[in-house]
Amino acid sequence: MKKLLITGAFLLALTFSEAQIRTPQASPSAHIEQTVGLTDVKIEYSRPSARGRSVYGELVPFGRLWRTGANANTVISFSDDVVIGGKTLKAGKYALYTQPKADSWDVIFYTDTNNWGLPEKWDDKKEALRTTVKPEFLSRNVETLTIGVNNLDYDYGYLEIAWEKTMVAVKFEVPTKAMALKSIEEAMSGPTGNEYFAAAQYYYQSNGDLNKALNWMNTAIERIPKGQDVPFYYLRQKSLIQAKMGDKKGAIETAKLSLAASEKANNADYVKMNKDSIQEWSKK
Repeated sequence: MKKLLITGAFLLALTFSEAQIRTPQASPSAHIEQTVGLTDVKIEYSRPSARGRSVYGELVPFGRLWRTGANANTVISFSDDVVIGGKTLKAGKYALYTQPKADSWDVIFYTDTNNWGLPEKWDDKKEALRTTVKPEFLSRNVETLTIGVNNLDYDYGYLEIAWEKTMVAVKFEVPTKAMALKSIEEAMSGPTGNEYFAAAQYYYQSNGDLNKALNWMNTAIERIPKGQDVPFYYLRQKSLIQAKMGDKKGAIETAKLSLAASEKANNADYVKMNKDSIQEWSKK
């Protein structure tokens, strides 16, 4: 009987140890992803609710730095450089802090995103950008802090922060026109050298038409801008194609060029591969 009681107690303890208690978060997390023009914007933050409390001036004191959310940093990232208030914010990930005041808000993009709330010591050097905007009064009440990217255009969007009856909107401009024009020009000018290289490499590795592979490899080399060195891996690939075609003399000449280029680049792996190939092809 005693043994049965011990076994039962053990099983009960095991059941409780495996159970997971789930309760709702006071400030649930949110993840926002939005494309503006051709630029990807992502926001991760925790969303506190007012729950009958007065927010601005009390829960969030005027004039003090605010984490702009709850728990860990509110983090925003841009895939491209953007312009805010005439200043450039580099592509990257930033903690979003604000300093609310009755008639204006400072919105700060901070490079250190690994804080729980505010940093222990504020570092002005980590401010990537600070801008000042005027708050807007809302006719409706926003119970839960809401951050989003709205009012989209090809060339800009607005980062909006809304809570209680206040909203601030920060306009950011994205480089859509420059990116689109570059894409169009590249497409209209035909494949790049790297694309010719990739096609030649695939034909070589898959036992495709080696004449086509060699032509594409030569085209890739021809497309290197004047004044720039031909990459050692381009030359290495061409030598391999030549050797596979039976042109050992041409392969050795090209491998020597690749060897010199890889030595200049301090790439020990390619130096060894070229030396080994030159030695192997010289025997036949």
